[in-house]
Amino acid sequence: MSVALITHPACLEHDTGPWHPESADRLRAVLRALETEEFLPLLRELAPAATIEQLTRVHPADYVQAILGIRPEPGEQVPLDNDTVMSAGSAEAALRSAGGAVHGVDAVMEGWARQVFVATRPPGHHAERSRPLGFCLFSNAAIAARHAQAVWGLKRVAVVDFDVHHGNGTQDIFGPDPGLFYASSHQSPCFPGTGTVSERGTANNVLNVPLAPGANGGDFRDAWDHIILPALDAFAPELLIVSAGFDAHKMDPLAQLRLETADFRWITERLLESARLHCGSRLVSLLEGGYDLDALAACAAAHVRALLHG
Repeated sequence: MSVALITHPACLEHDTGPWHPESADRLRAVLRALETEEFLPLLRELAPAATIEQLTRVHPADYVQAILGIRPEPGEQVPLDNDTVMSAGSAEAALRSAGGAVHGVDAVMEGWARQVFVATRPPGHHAERSRPLGFCLFSNAAIAARHAQAVWGLKRVAVVDFDVHHGNGTQDIFGPDPGLFYASSHQSPCFPGTGTVSERGTANNVLNVPLAPGANGGDFRDAWDHIILPALDAFAPELLIVSAGFDAHKMDPLAQLRLETADFRWITERLLESARLHCGSRLVSLLEGGYDLDALAACAAAHVRALLHG
């Protein structure tokens, strides 16, 4: 089996305006990095649009319709909060981003891909049930997990998140469901201000490991090796979904962790070990943050390289 890359050109049409850190150039940088000869073995797939049924397993129908109903004129942006905007192409991009995550689950469950990297935008881990936040419109990882439960009958689905920002949206959705497990390492203090160690979910199914500003790759590896990965093994997921944000890199402008590119390959390899142990290597990785274009491209390439060799 191969590794699949799922993306869609509609995700480039989510126009956040000049100077916004979550720009289409992020996705362009990632896709350029994956065009070299070593990545020729990737199965390249177009992300389908998510269906209303898939979205409303996570978000209320009125929220979904409200987001999809925002269709500004070309060249205009409608602000949803201080950080999150929508343009003429945003609704379609959000549908493809969520749909790509669902397609990734189907790929590994049907068995035609071993692992999947979904390179789409907007990202998703800050979107709560009824609130867009932090550049995110729909909760892509949660939508993928609910699809795995509803369509594939899985009883234990895990999302692990190494983005520098806590995935408040994923946690908000997962917390009440003991069949879902969410674990995150993230900088604290930092946006969005959630993710304390005391936030554990209703069934001890949430695990947060805050890292202080300035923490480096050694601190990151210790957090995963000694806290998160043992908890993931104890949960024994039937499917592993990764919120793959690369903004903990030392060059990223939006936070102050000090990870190197090699740290992202390391965590990918460790997660592959868990996937092999518990869920037949089924791993679906979703692009989240990363705002220094060179670092983002290098880290995404290291991540996918590890998937290919895993």
